[in-house]
Amino acid sequence: MSGTRLTHLDERGAASMVDVGEKDVTRRVATAEGFVTMAPETLTLIQSGNMKKGDVISIARVAGIMAAKRTSDLIPLCHPLTMDKIGVEIEPDTALPGLRIVAIAIVTAKTGVEMEALTAVSVACLTIYDMAKAVDRGMTIEGIRLLAKSGGRSGDWSVDESQR
Repeated sequence: MSGTRLTHLDERGAASMVDVGEKDVTRRVATAEGFVTMAPETLTLIQSGNMKKGDVISIARVAGIMAAKRTSDLIPLCHPLTMDKIGVEIEPDTALPGLRIVAIAIVTAKTGVEMEALTAVSVACLTIYDMAKAVDRGMTIEGIRLLAKSGGRSGDWSVDESQR
């Protein structure tokens, strides 16, 4: 673990937004992933485009992108960021069975973009659940995590390949 204290607490232990005023503006990139597991029949319905609510994958992708742009409205101590790029990829995985969601968030700013990538994945997963719950209430949302980040004072970080 890096750091010895939580950055969003002041010296008294009260919640506090981090002052990034003295930090350098750098290009920052974060990648996150998550999974929605479901019955094989549900995955087949989603892939065929035959869900009553519409194209699950396209709508979940747009929902993830929109959510990343609103992260500071959802997470109280996040700084508002003007995003350079948000990408959300959703791929079927018959081994789950289900869908793997990967989001990449890119910003040129004084603070990181990890929360935007994680928010994109989370809301894309929730959208998939919402759109398919009529046929499969037993779906699970799992494994939402940061895969990698680069830029900023703390440098680069990525999940150990053995944990992927």
